[in-house]
Amino acid sequence: MTASLNERLRTVKWGNYKLGDIFEVVSYKKRFDANKVCVYEDGRYPYIVRMGTNNGQKGYINEDTKYLNDGNTISFGQDTATVFYQEKPYFTGDKIKILKPKFPEFCKSNAQFFIATMNLAFRSFSWGSSSFNTEIIKDVKLTLPSTPDGEIDYGFMDSFVAELSAYLAVSGLDNHKLSKEEEEALVAYSTYEWGTFNLKSLYGKSTRGKRLKSEDRIPGSLPFVTAGEAEEGVSAFIGNDVEVFEKNTTTIDMFGSAKYRNYSYGGDDHVAIVHTETVPMKAAIFVTSACHKAAHTGKFDYGHNFYAKDADALDIKLPVKDGQPDYQAMELLISAVQKLVIKDVVRYTDQKIAGTKELINHKEPN
Repeated sequence: MTASLNERLRTVKWGNYKLGDIFEVVSYKKRFDANKVCVYEDGRYPYIVRMGTNNGQKGYINEDTKYLNDGNTISFGQDTATVFYQEKPYFTGDKIKILKPKFPEFCKSNAQFFIATMNLAFRSFSWGSSSFNTEIIKDVKLTLPSTPDGEIDYGFMDSFVAELSAYLAVSGLDNHKLSKEEEEALVAYSTYEWGTFNLKSLYGKSTRGKRLKSEDRIPGSLPFVTAGEAEEGVSAFIGNDVEVFEKNTTTIDMFGSAKYRNYSYGGDDHVAIVHTETVPMKAAIFVTSACHKAAHTGKFDYGHNFYAKDADALDIKLPVKDGQPDYQAMELLISAVQKLVIKDVVRYTDQKIAGTKELINHKEPN
């Protein structure tokens, strides 16, 4: 199945298209300052900001609906180059552009294809750049599947997504049935006892990466992690002789943004490595989210970077049992959450397949 997917990507004809020819780039209807509005965990209308996680959603706000931006669009962080598909109408914070499709075929399915190509197109983006104004965004070229007559091949995108869904089923990644233990973990979550732990006391002294200038990087296969959200902070694949950090560890960049790494990698001096190598994988993912919550608070920025010494001083909250981190509970919770996410993907895929069958049956002659 993966060979088939790879072969289709290799043999399909590709073309370059200006973003501005595909999407209308417009400004938000009104900017809502996070410091001046009440942000809720639940609500009706999402509040989209320049963060690189949680689909850019900081929470929900209750404001005048005339300032809602259209759903079925892509939000673009003007100085972060973060792009997310927004299915429903939403409010925005500062420096968010709205990418409104100029074609009727645009939908949640092919939006992910567009976003993947946008991430590639903006991979040379550097933090702090102020160059991403409307005209520059419009001129960025996207590499997309192309029909023989030079049009964007939306049919390929849809069929590729369908085949990918089939691969997930064959590989078992569509398993979304919760075990009894996972169900109990979700129910018991609200009753867990939590404790506060210092990162250094749990995992030892954090490591700071070393600077490697772009012009000194030799092409290779080792992921090189820097500060940023695009490509999960992986700015290049290098062949340089650098310190290699083990998989199953956590990186925290200069802005306090934490990410789990399930692969070996190198890191620059704006990245702190938390050594969770001996922690069970899914529990390590939980620890990463706890690190992110504790560090990514807006305290760290260009003038006040997060470094390894800050990681050593960081306190995080974890479920406890007998006064120690309860890694078994963390594993069960992450496993349950993963299955719930997969369940949503399967439900969406089933709906798409059912809709396609209905359309085909409708077109068949009597």
